[in-house]
Amino acid sequence: MTHNQLWNAIDNFAANHGMSCCALARHSNLDATVFNKSKRFYDNGQPRWISMYCIAKILNATNTTLTDFAKFVDTAQDAEKEY
Repeated sequence: MTHNQLWNAIDNFAANHGMSCCALARHSNLDATVFNKSKRFYDNGQPRWISMYCIAKILNATNTTLTDFAKFVDTAQDAEKEY
């Protein structure tokens, strides 16, 4: 799993649930900006990985199993994106 695969999985997961990443965060009782593209890297350019806490919150809020979420990671493209 790569950093880009995980973030692309979050994007696809939100879209699959009919939400933007911001709406998914709010629906999961997280800060609305937690999944913003501007927050996917630290100021020094290092990748910022999603915490297991955030993943657990979105899984609980959408009644999704970790196994089902992993399918989004497995199928996510690893294309480099400009954030």
